[in-house]
Amino acid sequence: MKKVKAVILGNELENDCLQWSEACDRFSDMLEYKIVNLTSPDWLDVIRSHEADILLARPGGLTARFKQLYDERISILASAGGYRIYPGPQEIYLYENKRFLSYWLKANNIPHPDTFVFYRQEEVMDFLRDRKLPVVAKTNIGASGSGVTILKTRESAVRYVKETFRGRGSPQRTGPNRERKGLLGRGLHYLVNPREIGRKIYIYGTRAGNLQKNFMILQEYVRHDFEWRAVRIGNSFFAHKKVKIGEKASGSLMKEYDNPPVGLLEFVREITDNHQFYSQAIDIFESDRGYLVNEMQCIFGQSDPYQMLVDGKPGRYIRHEGNWLFEEGDFARNECYDLRLEYVIHDLFQMT
Repeated sequence: MKKVKAVILGNELENDCLQWSEACDRFSDMLEYKIVNLTSPDWLDVIRSHEADILLARPGGLTARFKQLYDERISILASAGGYRIYPGPQEIYLYENKRFLSYWLKANNIPHPDTFVFYRQEEVMDFLRDRKLPVVAKTNIGASGSGVTILKTRESAVRYVKETFRGRGSPQRTGPNRERKGLLGRGLHYLVNPREIGRKIYIYGTRAGNLQKNFMILQEYVRHDFEWRAVRIGNSFFAHKKVKIGEKASGSLMKEYDNPPVGLLEFVREITDNHQFYSQAIDIFESDRGYLVNEMQCIFGQSDPYQMLVDGKPGRYIRHEGNWLFEEGDFARNECYDLRLEYVIHDLFQMT
């Protein structure tokens, strides 16, 4: 049987492809792969030399310059190279780009909190002068709520604007998440695994040196106790609640595994079907205006061994002949990378 030839597209962080490579190793009877660092100067020649059937992407989201590099090279590979890429190019462009996401949601008439992007300080100040507080300030890059600031007072808003346009950059958490549960356990993890300390220090230092300057993203504050994390991988659907600690649900790692409503699954299916997104996590508010998309990410973290529990059982939803069917099982292993690769092999290449 002819094997699928895959190239894993690495980013600026050395170990970010581990889940992809582990998944590929499990499917070695159907697939062979190489890892190519997409940030290297000879990236195109090396990719061409492998004659790949598919490129497996792992976009980085640490700094704006490497995010731009990755997106530009994905664009060339998709358009000029004609490569099949998974997750798809549009999913990658939206990844860790809240500014672009806000334009994309509005242009596609997808319900979301009102979002405004400013490139001039005086325009932000005029906006804040007439705007009812609180409002949410977000950095363009920043996972797990690290770039989210709730501006509750005029004074805090003015300080934020001045830091962004005249100071060191938009305030953002660059070190450990102290609001997240398990701080002691995480500290013990690094004592047991000292080689990982250097990587974390590099990430924290890089974030601190790349604070966002000269533009701002402000979003309507939606009152909430939780937000839904809905996931689609191939034709598998999952959902759970991210519970708010303090002012934020993102990054808290506090979850509730309530049975997701059918309306939520249909909302996610419609968006992902319309845009052919098959590796997507969508964070969603429930509001008096219905469901509102807060964030979209094609690559996302996973702190529990499952993405969903239904009546206490791990599993997934699939849609069959217009009905939603629950299948019990372990579909989220290896942070859903195994499921991604199953979709590539069985659905995209129809191998059995």
